[in-house]
Amino acid sequence: VQGAGKALHELLLSAQRRSCLTAGVYESAKLMNVDSDNVAFCVLATDEEDEGDIALQIHFTLIQAFCCENDIDVVRVNDVPKLAAIVGPSEESGEPRDLHCILITNPNEDGWKNPDLEKLNYFCEERRNVNDWVPTIILSE
Repeated sequence: VQGAGKALHELLLSAQRRSCLTAGVYESAKLMNVDSDNVAFCVLATDEEDEGDIALQIHFTLIQAFCCENDIDVVRVNDVPKLAAIVGPSEESGEPRDLHCILITNPNEDGWKNPDLEKLNYFCEERRNVNDWVPTIILSE
């Protein structure tokens, strides 16, 4: 699992550099509605205070169902501050952004192969083999 955390960290940094990262529950839902074929990976993030947020849990259930239906791998992260440290604030406004859902999309460059994305796809496939459909990843420091 440690390797998956490092791979996720690197994938988020790489996707951000290539402008292939969409952050926010509503922004992600809009993107999936318009261009689901372009979504390569999904990260759902919560903290302890989010556990009682019923609306957020409903959004997560719908996003997970959509991802499963469209063969998009999904993982959970239970550390929003660590995620924020990796992806940082919004580039446009400099404001903190909603990191409860992050989508990694395929860049327009043909043949962009990301070894970290491949590692995470393999990790998710392995977890599904033991009926862990939305595995939790621990982010490294």
